[in-house]
Amino acid sequence: MERTRTPVVSGWFTDAGAAGGFRLLGTRCSACTAVFFPREDAYCRNPHCPGGGELTEAPLSPRGRVWSYTDGRYRPPAPYVSDPGAPWEPYTLIAVELEAEGMVVLGQGAPGVTLADLAVGMEVEVVGGVLSEDAETDTTYLTWQFKPVGGQS
Repeated sequence: MERTRTPVVSGWFTDAGAAGGFRLLGTRCSACTAVFFPREDAYCRNPHCPGGGELTEAPLSPRGRVWSYTDGRYRPPAPYVSDPGAPWEPYTLIAVELEAEGMVVLGQGAPGVTLADLAVGMEVEVVGGVLSEDAETDTTYLTWQFKPVGGQS
């Protein structure tokens, strides 16, 4: 039986297939053109917005440049879900300045991406990935990750 694939946060990304590929989803204000991620559906967060605009879903740039990066070498404390019986796997955390929006988005590196593979300013792309799997509920939790352009995912 195949596991249920569930986004970690609904509405924050989409995998539109070959047509649009994997994309983060933000919102854009029609009054001031500000773009937000995570998405904002209630009001424009731009303090300089003249108001009166509508917030519409906006697919974000699929590529950007590494702004900063580090690695996570310890198990996060509660309330984060982590099986203390499972071996801890360090992961790479990457801050990426998106190409068109100029905003910085944080995400994990794709499997196999290490600190040695990264450099500030290098081009990366957003891809879909697995955050965790729950054997009890047969659920795979999906998230976004970054990988160097032309690299393995």
